[in-house]
Amino acid sequence: MSGIFGFDAYSPKEIAQRIDQVAVVKVNLPFLSMLMLGMLAGAFIGLGGLAFVLVKSDPSLSFASSQLLGGLMFSLGLILVVVAGAELFTGNNLIVMAWADGKITFVKLLQSWCVVCIANFIGALGLAILVYLSGHTEMNDGRIAQQYIDIAIAKNSLSFSSAFFRGVLCNILVCMAVWMALAGRSVVDKVVAVVFPITLFVAAGFEHSIANMYLIPVAILIQQFSVVEEASLMISWGGFVYHLLPVIAGNLVGGSVLVGLVYHVIYRHPKHHKRRDY
Repeated sequence: MSGIFGFDAYSPKEIAQRIDQVAVVKVNLPFLSMLMLGMLAGAFIGLGGLAFVLVKSDPSLSFASSQLLGGLMFSLGLILVVVAGAELFTGNNLIVMAWADGKITFVKLLQSWCVVCIANFIGALGLAILVYLSGHTEMNDGRIAQQYIDIAIAKNSLSFSSAFFRGVLCNILVCMAVWMALAGRSVVDKVVAVVFPITLFVAAGFEHSIANMYLIPVAILIQQFSVVEEASLMISWGGFVYHLLPVIAGNLVGGSVLVGLVYHVIYRHPKHHKRRDY
């Protein structure tokens, strides 16, 4: 029983080995399974975004309090992905390690990323439509709706370079959360590993492409089908795409290069395969 319920975590080198094994399974999932798991992940991250906006719409909170508490609530999204099981594009950036280790082909890697990213968008957009139709955004005297619009305007106002580098920083923290969650042997281990990096990236205002696939479409729906102030009428699908491209690129660099490939060099590069665990 101690082997099942032990308190020891997997070592970093064991995590690297587990990622290689998991990556082979992930890229070879049947298309329908990959698509549906990706849709779930998009919806899960959207639920985290919903919780974040709920906190941010409370004007009685200070800036730091609302950012940190909102980030804590947003952690729900990745907890659902990690514990309930789903395919998230940003977390799956880590499977670049298996490509670098020769376990999967580059074509398989790109196919997996593309399918999962598109599926994440479908899931996030589907949740955005459901949330809008539910009337949830009318709560708190309409402050929730206004908060979605304010968030979308702020995101669409970012320069290309700012969006890119915020995407880089975001996915460093997301992939570190996934990395540490893989060290855990219980649900509690995984939740604790996820909460702090995710809270930080949200509180710091970094950019997560899948979260934005939920947050900005909700704002667009509010703008198009609800009565809003004239000053708010500046969110478009074109602006959404323009904002999303550098964020996706930044997420890829942060997760696959600055986390995945760095850990590959440390733990999985052939010259280091004989390194001891530590």
